[in-house]
Amino acid sequence: MKITCLAENTSVNNNIGAEHGLSLFIETKNHRILFDMGQTELFSLNAEKLGIDLSSVDIAILSHGHYDHGGGISEFLRLNKKAPLYINENAFGDHYNGTEKYIGLDKSLKNSSRIVFTGDKHKINDCLTLYTCNDKEKSFELGSFGLNMKKGDEFLPDDFSHEHYLLIEENGRKILISGCSHKGVLNIASWFKPDVLIGGFHFSKLSLDDTLKGYAEYLDSFSTDFYTCHCTGTEQYSFMKNYMNRLSYLSAGQEIEI
Repeated sequence: MKITCLAENTSVNNNIGAEHGLSLFIETKNHRILFDMGQTELFSLNAEKLGIDLSSVDIAILSHGHYDHGGGISEFLRLNKKAPLYINENAFGDHYNGTEKYIGLDKSLKNSSRIVFTGDKHKINDCLTLYTCNDKEKSFELGSFGLNMKKGDEFLPDDFSHEHYLLIEENGRKILISGCSHKGVLNIASWFKPDVLIGGFHFSKLSLDDTLKGYAEYLDSFSTDFYTCHCTGTEQYSFMKNYMNRLSYLSAGQEIEI
């Protein structure tokens, strides 16, 4: 399996653009998957530079309903005429940073015939399954970091019920792909115990202190290879790297073999 990062907050070189967002191109034994589409059309520009034909994608997945992962949806639907786009049924809700900044999706896309709306568990095929884990008990609760959902006229802390995770089971291994791990990467690692976990940790607002050290040591207790990016924070990554033996960073333009 090969995974290429098409968009991320950082880049491997000046020729590949970077933005606050995430997009991953995943090549499995049987599929070419686009996981998230970044904030803009940048993912497609980088894909072209990297020699990746997005029209060949046969499955597309949006991890959750935030603009920095779904801002490029319309561009993808323009470039690719065949792939279904799997989105959780709650993803087109009213999502805000605080109470002023709308960070949700373009609601005009909701009626696209290409979208497959998913519930708490959606089995795409024998190798690919989407899970929200909305029914799972959390051992760690870090809060919503100021991210809210609007219900009527009221703003409530986002429960991230719109976020799901892609579990790829191939050659006896479990590879988990997460967008931002808003429900807590510590919980997610515990729930799935994957061989590989790829995605943001949403730690960028955390201090470089004993609490973050404890989180790193907890993650290191799993037999999991972690590839992090985006909302983890580069400083937080560098700090955690001191306490984790199997932690790597994934930047735009970079590819990894699993």
